[in-house]
Amino acid sequence: MEETLDTNDNLEFENRIDLSELQESVYKIKTQLNKVIVGQKEMIDLLIVAILSDGHALIEGVPGVAKTMTTKLLSRAMDIDFSRIQFTPDLMPSDILGTSVFNVKTTEFEFKKGPVFSNMVLIDEINRAPAKTQAALFEVMEEQQITIDGSRYEMNAPFIVLATQNPIEQEGTYRLPEAQLDRFLFKINVNYPSAAQELEIITREQALEKDLKLDKIETVITGSEILKYRNLITQIKVEKNLLEYIANIVVNTRTNSFLFLGASPRASIAILKASKTFAAINGRDFVTPEDIKNATIPVLEHRVIVTPEREMEGITSRQIIEQIIEAVEIPR
Repeated sequence: MEETLDTNDNLEFENRIDLSELQESVYKIKTQLNKVIVGQKEMIDLLIVAILSDGHALIEGVPGVAKTMTTKLLSRAMDIDFSRIQFTPDLMPSDILGTSVFNVKTTEFEFKKGPVFSNMVLIDEINRAPAKTQAALFEVMEEQQITIDGSRYEMNAPFIVLATQNPIEQEGTYRLPEAQLDRFLFKINVNYPSAAQELEIITREQALEKDLKLDKIETVITGSEILKYRNLITQIKVEKNLLEYIANIVVNTRTNSFLFLGASPRASIAILKASKTFAAINGRDFVTPEDIKNATIPVLEHRVIVTPEREMEGITSRQIIEQIIEAVEIPR
């Protein structure tokens, strides 16, 4: 993702938007996480991009690959509120959002806020809760507010939902509805570490002794800085031909014979926002086709559905999206 810029680009960029502070903050966050997390560069990169793009992220991987630990460490590196919700089959919407409680002294109902009222909300094993509990997240993920008993309650910014799920174990789980999947900016696939990384993991664990991993992480960025960087990213330039490039990729998912369901216009907006963030992190005030490619797979992979025939052949949504990217002409 790193790119070398020529002198003219640097001069033009410095005259327009100063991205050095944003880049420095991203470097500091990565440095803190790398104190504990071995490998998983793509997961860390995409989580940071999601947060700066004002988006939510779904993290999928087998147990034990540091999905939950990474999100907890990320919250520690940021000076923001954090809450964790463990999803279970018996979890009710009120357990997440909150409920109205009768106050005997005032003889009135008072709203008691649930754990979703936080800046960063970690939902562990999101696919273990039934449909009614999943539906409770629709409004808050899209509009950053909830409506209960006719009253509206807004979330404090920044508001980020990070959710984990296990793709292997199916017993006691519920498939996430498409409406909810569409509300996640990214789906991040977490793979096993390599043999060298595995050795590094157990070597660090041996050296820890009684020290806690969270204690190694320092706070390096505030919530107000995140909001400032988000505003800065909106100023990144995107040429018209690149907007057409994004539109062509997304429209191709709707006409592809290998896909039963294509991506919605929300996906186009997600690619646009994420590509701007990739550009900003690389120190550029303009988007390139490479930024769009970096954003496209994690944005689209969970939003499209492969036809049953192709799924039986072992073809994945990622493979189809890669073919679409190759087929769509890159703007010059």
